[in-house]
Amino acid sequence: MPMAEMSRHQIPILTTFEAPPGTEIEKVLGPCWGITVRSRSVVGTACAGCQQFVGGEITALTELATASRNEAMNRLEQHAMAQGANAVLGMRFDSGELMQNTNEIVAYGTAVRLRTASPS
Repeated sequence: MPMAEMSRHQIPILTTFEAPPGTEIEKVLGPCWGITVRSRSVVGTACAGCQQFVGGEITALTELATASRNEAMNRLEQHAMAQGANAVLGMRFDSGELMQNTNEIVAYGTAVRLRTASPS
């Protein structure tokens, strides 16, 4: 997947805890998450090592990180929808090394059901 290509989602996934304008939270369904564990290939690690000599962005690792985050977000969306959510609020990423050259990427947030806001 080209780095510039962004994932399209079926439901809103927001980093804020506010409902989008014109909506209100009908029900908080609970936490939701998407996890992926990725490792760098021997070739990718070698290419990254070569790019370190000349400096600048290590594109092989940037592309791996982007693909990993997109996969985690797609899984987050599927988990939220399986709970009956039509939106995710407070989405965040976390990552950590599980073992050498292997990273876990987690997208997490709060699954909610939104409805059209009542007129004031």
